[in-house]
Order: sequence, then C-alpha cells, then structure tokens
Amino acid sequence: MKILLIDDHEIMREGLKRILKAEFFSAEITDASDAKNLLSEITNTDFDIIISDLSMPGRSGIDVVKQVKLTKPKIPVLILSMHPEEQYAIRALRAGASGYLNKSSSSSELINAVHKILSGRKYISPEIAEKLLEEGLYPNNEALPHQLLSDRELHIFKLIAEGKTITDIGEQLSLGVTTVSTHRSRILTKMNMKSNADLTRYAIQNELI
Repeated sequence: MKILLIDDHEIMREGLKRILKAEFFSAEITDASDAKNLLSEITNTDFDIIISDLSMPGRSGIDVVKQVKLTKPKIPVLILSMHPEEQYAIRALRAGASGYLNKSSSSSELINAVHKILSGRKYISPEIAEKLLEEGLYPNNEALPHQLLSDRELHIFKLIAEGKTITDIGEQLSLGVTTVSTHRSRILTKMNMKSNADLTRYAIQNELI
C-alpha cells in the first residue's frame, strides 16, 4: 500500500505518518511539504490514496484534487483542513475529492475515513451529506458572497484576507501582478466589497482564515 501525504507543516506530517503506520504497518508513506512536484510523484508511483492539506503555499488542496483527477483519476484524494466543513467540503467534493476531514478530528476518524475511501466509497459527515442532498434538490439562490467565487478566486481572496500583497500572491502562485490585480478586482465586484479590509473582516467573520 502506498500513501502520499502533502502538508506544509512537518509536525503534522510526522503525526499523520505515526497514526497511519499504526494501522497500515506495511504501508509505504511518501510525504511532501507542497504540491510542486505532484505530477512527477503520481506519474512515477501508483499511490493508493493521497492525503492533502487544504491550505498550502502555492497550490491548494483543491488544485491537488484537480491535478490528480486530470492525470490519475483513479487515485482518491482525502482533504484535511483546519476550516469548518461547511466552508470548503462541498467545494472539495465537487472538484473530485473522495473525502474531507477536519484536522481537529480524532485519529480513529482519520483511519475510518481512509478505510472507507480505500473501499471505493466517499467519506463525508452526515451534516455535509444532508447539505449536498439539499443543494441537489433545492438549488441555492441565496449563496454567500464567497460561494460565488471560482476556486482560484477563493484561493486569492484568502491570501488577500491574510494580509498578503499582490506581489506576494503573484510569487506564491506563479502569476503576474496584473493577473492577480484582475482577480482581486473581480473578487471585490462579486462580493460587493471595496477594500482588502472588507475582505479580511468578512473572512474572519465566516471562519475562512
């Protein structure tokens, strides 16, 4: 069994490896601090599951899911996040993730999620399952402002809300300053806001950062 862990915090990676090794003692676990070399990793190795952090420098967990689905669509991806499920789980699942788990969950819940995903099923909480059902039956005509953003816009919105400059964001995402500025303008327009301070205030109030 081969597992790929992607998280920019070494302590988190080491903790996850210990938890996984205790259950899957013969597993070969590869870990990385970012998704920069994701393509070469999944091209050269047939992983059984990828466990990725949602928020990382450069590519986000959503980007990881999309890249995997384009390159090796059969590899399941479990997204881990410190953010509440209701903010990002549905977006991750729609991108193709096989599950979403909050980092505050117990180690037994992580093992349960991995077993479920390896069996070919998806791992979602009852609350998110209900939310997905509701959205399928009753289209949401009252979406929150951040739910109107594309995945790329949401990523940039979070970085702006965290206090990153346009230049910082461009370097982190390998985008030109003009491109980032264009995204910022679209974000402000879609969310009906006027400044970075408005974005930061909104992000804090809605537990997005």
